[in-house]
Amino acid sequence: MIVKETKLSGCFVIEPTIFSDERGYFMETFNALRFNSAIGVEVNFVQDNQSYSKKGVTRALHYQVGDHAQAKLVRVLSGLVLDIAVDLRKNSPTYKEHIAIELSAENKKQMFIPKGFAHGFVVLSDSAEFFYKCDNYYNKESEGGIIFNDPTLNIDWQLPHEELIVSEKDQVLPTLDHARL
Repeated sequence: MIVKETKLSGCFVIEPTIFSDERGYFMETFNALRFNSAIGVEVNFVQDNQSYSKKGVTRALHYQVGDHAQAKLVRVLSGLVLDIAVDLRKNSPTYKEHIAIELSAENKKQMFIPKGFAHGFVVLSDSAEFFYKCDNYYNKESEGGIIFNDPTLNIDWQLPHEELIVSEKDQVLPTLDHARL
């Protein structure tokens, strides 16, 4: 497995080792000992989530605050998404910066998003299945969010805004400057 830290401290892109032959392929998608050693922090995942979305669906930008903050390890089982991580750690040198990484069933890359980050993605293929491990349980009272088209972040979602499918709930999220941090 190749683990590369992004420009956002604590946020990593992980490329698994893939063993292929005439039968197909095999890869280890998660190994706690190797993963924790590679990122230098012990993470104990407690919840797995999976979603299916069609092209243009934009699920963004979400996070949990306080004791319910979540770190996530995300990957795509089918299709292609643009995955976004936003650093919300006020004491971080990359506070209010984001990265965008294409994750797909083909490239099999994963991204680790630590606590203190907002996360979102947009589906670029006809459809996509998205899978993520969380190190804390979801808590509705602790959820926070930032509007996908926040002018401070200026995220390029790689699709025209009129093609983005954004839930009613996500359409009324606050801007970064007014978000619950």
